[in-house]
Amino acid sequence: MAKKKGNLGSSTIAQNKKARFEYHIDETFEAGLSLAGWEVKSLRAGKAQLTDTYILIKNGEAWLLGSHITPLNTVSTHVVADPSRTRKLLLHRKEIAKIFSRTQDKGHTCVPLKLYWNKNLVKCELALVRGKKLHDKRATEKARDWNREKARIMRAH
Repeated sequence: MAKKKGNLGSSTIAQNKKARFEYHIDETFEAGLSLAGWEVKSLRAGKAQLTDTYILIKNGEAWLLGSHITPLNTVSTHVVADPSRTRKLLLHRKEIAKIFSRTQDKGHTCVPLKLYWNKNLVKCELALVRGKKLHDKRATEKARDWNREKARIMRAH
C-alpha cells in the first residue's frame, strides 16, 4: 500500500487582506477558476496577488478582473503569458444571479477574499461586501490593537 501524502503546507495561495479591512462582509461563495497550464504552475509556486481585484458579472458569466499571476520563466516559454488577464469564474447560475442582483444595490460589490487549493483544484472565495466608513476602519484597527495587547498581557502573566 502506498502512503498518502500529508498536507505539507497551507492550502491558501493568496489572500486579499485589504478587502477584510475595507469592507463589511455580508455573504461568501466558493467558485472555481478557469486557468491555463502555466497559471496553475505559477499558483503552485505561490506567485499570485489579489489586491485591487474585483468580480464583474457580464452576459450571465462571472469574471475575475485585476488579479495578477506572475508567470514562471521556465514554464511559459512557448506561450505569451498575460499575467493580469481576465479569468472566468465557475459558479452555478443561481449564485451568479444572486451576486448580480446584490451588486446592483447601492454600496454593494463583490470581491475575492482568497485563492486556495481544494484537493487538486484552484478555488476562489468570493464575498458580497459593503464599504466601511472611516470610523468603522478606526474601530476595527482599535479592536485589533487591543486584542494584540491583551495577548501580550496574558503571556506576561
